[in-house]
Amino acid sequence: MSQTNCDRGTPSLSATSSIDFLTLVSQLKVTKRTGWVRAGVTGPESIADHMYRMGLMALISSPPGVDRDRCVKLAIVHDLAEAIVGDITPSDNVSKTEKAKREADAMAQIRALLGSETAVGQEVEHLFQEYEDGATPEAQLVKDFDKLEMILQAHEYETTQNIRLQDFFDSTRGKFQTDIGKAWAAEICQRRQQHLANQQHS
Repeated sequence: MSQTNCDRGTPSLSATSSIDFLTLVSQLKVTKRTGWVRAGVTGPESIADHMYRMGLMALISSPPGVDRDRCVKLAIVHDLAEAIVGDITPSDNVSKTEKAKREADAMAQIRALLGSETAVGQEVEHLFQEYEDGATPEAQLVKDFDKLEMILQAHEYETTQNIRLQDFFDSTRGKFQTDIGKAWAAEICQRRQQHLANQQHS
């Protein structure tokens, strides 16, 4: 009986490369999101936490004309470079050009780790660039998820830690591109306003 591809393993990516990659991206599980740290949040989420819920956002949304599976891939790839460069924010005084260069260099390292000529190495790098370019419907939706996940998390921190995180809401106002993004943002903001109103009357 001949072996199946599953029995032989994936020929395009070695076990060594696979585990090296997975070890590298473990940094995403332990690196806390910079914005929350600077805002004084207790027990702030990691980069991986953020990406995971974005992946779920992509999974449960299926607007017409948008490839849901590609959105899931974009969500779990879009911050991969931060495993190497960390979570760079506007307050770090790093220019957009320099940030893009650092992240592109990091993705080149990740592609090399996965194998520059392998299908998965090329796919991961292409997905990252598609997200950065923001030109496809999928990338535009996932960029909205990036902002939605942040304000939802901000609302949750405000609710559970009795703090105000207004800057996070201000930074996203008017920047949602998709119908889903606008609708979900409105829902989150409505819930936040209700929470703030309840606080005032308690």
